[in-house]
Amino acid sequence: MPSDLLEISDLIVDYDVATLQPRPVSRSAVVARLIENGQRGAARLVQRLPASNDTLDFEACSLALLRAHIELQRLSEEFLQADRLRWVLLPLLRTLRDAGVKPPLRIVDVGCGLGYAVRSLAAHGRLGRDVELIGCDMNVTLIENARRLAEEESLSCELKVANAFQLEQPGHIFISTGVLHHFRGNDLNAFFAGQRQGHAFVHYDIQHSVLSPWGSWMFHQARMREPLARHDGVVSARRAHPTQTLLSAARTETGFSCASLDGARDLLGAMLRPMTATLGTRAELWESLLGQLGPLRSRLGPAR
Repeated sequence: MPSDLLEISDLIVDYDVATLQPRPVSRSAVVARLIENGQRGAARLVQRLPASNDTLDFEACSLALLRAHIELQRLSEEFLQADRLRWVLLPLLRTLRDAGVKPPLRIVDVGCGLGYAVRSLAAHGRLGRDVELIGCDMNVTLIENARRLAEEESLSCELKVANAFQLEQPGHIFISTGVLHHFRGNDLNAFFAGQRQGHAFVHYDIQHSVLSPWGSWMFHQARMREPLARHDGVVSARRAHPTQTLLSAARTETGFSCASLDGARDLLGAMLRPMTATLGTRAELWESLLGQLGPLRSRLGPAR
């Protein structure tokens, strides 16, 4: 089986990046691509999805993704992902304030899904009244449900069907969770290039390790019920980028000073810290950030 496996969620829906409108997706084309890639089990899952004249039913696919994201929120809760982000965002925000960046300071979550990170930070982050939290995703179903959940708690955050890098008021800090591994090659470069206008970023993703797929499989078998979530969760772990791949792309495309946070140095580290972050700031802000990190600084890898 090839090492660069495909995730079902990346194949069953497609969007025009300029208009954000969904494009029709051929079920037979997706099935053929998965079979060609040696993923017959995934092909069978797609074959069972509703289609009309071979075009996958967009609503049915969106609902499958919604169910998967509901289960993914459980993973984020158990991994304390909002807390991980908050621990890094607080020193980043202090750094921007000390540098005289004018408020409001906009934190933009790229590919926010159900908006768990944004909603949790709005509810419990205590990031400051000069901070705006914005979650962006191209999936209308996910954003509609994210908005509903935010409204139920009267949370102060925005959730938009939007390209996170083309907002009318651009972000100062870009964040994401479990997004980086979806991009390869030029797409990964473009992901970081879109953040050049910002001041900083912190992107969490699965630790690249031989143990990660096994850990992911055990977790998803025990905790997930949606077939798509079970499949893509394990594939995500296998697709996780090596640290140097991420740092090289980030540094080249943004010109920022970058380093990994909680990067595993051995197998024990991979077990204890299943998520790692790619952290970057404008070069002139880096030394100030190091002074703000406190104990987190010891968990930072070498800067690039």
